[in-house]
Formats: sequence, C-alpha cells, structure tokens
Amino acid sequence: MTMSAQEIARNAAIADAEKPAQVGAFISVDIDRDNRVSTFLFEADLAGYQGWRWCVTVAEVEDGATPTICDVVVLPGPDSLIAPEWVEYRDRILPEDIQPGVIVPSILDDTRLAPGVHSLIHDEELDPMQVFDLGLSRARVLSIEGRDQASKRWYAGDSGPNALIAQSAPKPCQTCGFFLPIAGSLRASFGVCANAIAPDDARVVSVDHGCGAHSEATIK
Repeated sequence: MTMSAQEIARNAAIADAEKPAQVGAFISVDIDRDNRVSTFLFEADLAGYQGWRWCVTVAEVEDGATPTICDVVVLPGPDSLIAPEWVEYRDRILPEDIQPGVIVPSILDDTRLAPGVHSLIHDEELDPMQVFDLGLSRARVLSIEGRDQASKRWYAGDSGPNALIAQSAPKPCQTCGFFLPIAGSLRASFGVCANAIAPDDARVVSVDHGCGAHSEATIK
C-alpha cells in the first residue's frame, strides 16, 4: 500500500527527532500546486520548545510519483516560547556589572567618543592649556553625541530637577556654596556636590537639582 504524502512527512520528522514521541498530531498542510510542493506541520513535543512545530516540505515531481522530502525543520508557532532578540553586550551591560577585576573591552567605533585631536578650544570652551590637559593627552575624548547622551541621562536621573529630593529642596544647587561647576561645555548645566552630609556628595548634579543640605538653608 502506497503511503500518503502526509505519512511520508510524518516519518521524515520522526527520523529527524530523537524519539518518535516528539512528533505530535498533524496540524495543517500548505499546498503550492504550481511547484508541486506541500508543507506539513506537526506538533513538536520538545523540551524548551513550547509551541514549536515540525515543518516538513515534500515535493511531488510528477503525478503518481513518490513524494520526495525536501526539508525537515522545527519552527516556532504563533504562541511559541522563543528567545528574546539578541542585544549586543555593549547595549545591555549595566553599571552594577562592573565589579573589581571586570574589564569591558573598548569599542573602536564608539560614537560617544572622538579622537583627542578633535577636542578644540571652541568645542570645549577651554583655554589652550586645558585643551592639552583634558584632550590632546588622551587618545579619545567625549564626542558631541557622547556629551549629549550624558547630559540627558544625568538630567533625567536622580541628580536632576525631577528627583523627589530636589522637588522639596529649599533652593537649587547652583546657589549652594558646596556646588562646584564642572569644566567644559556642560559647565552651565552641571556641577559636583562637595557637601559631606549631602546625599549627592562627590556626584554630578544639575544646576536646578537640590536637597535639604543647601548651604544657605536656615531655620527661622
């Protein structure tokens, strides 16, 4: 008795599987009559592949000919458990991942950086000596994109004006005696807190950040 194309497809899937039980019930068939090709789907009972299907492509070169197996693969179904989209390590690494002894490889095409020779006076608003000290003595310095990313990240974070502690501060950081403006093009927007009792001591804060340890906060 001649086997049907569906039976041939099932046997091909069983031959490819580690165990016959891994090939489940027939799901559907997609027939391409112009090319004499049919694609059969069967449930796949595979550990770690929830909702996947056996996909077996069968060709019949002419009427009455024995179907030929073209391909046997396992593909995800509409409700499959699949791995998340790959994300490059440089896009998924977090600050807490940098522990003592952990080295993150440098990226030569990092758009946040530019060659040190590009650190010009008009870019950083520095005098010639500062340009040498902060730019030309290093192979790479922050690019415009790098500075833009940093400023947006700092401003939107816990050291910006929207932090809860800043909302209830008596005055902004830019009027505090412990506020040290940083050098360069970000000077007008950010500085470093130098108040030992402030929660942001030794950290970058925006000029409109604030806390209860303001130098001019007084009790009436």
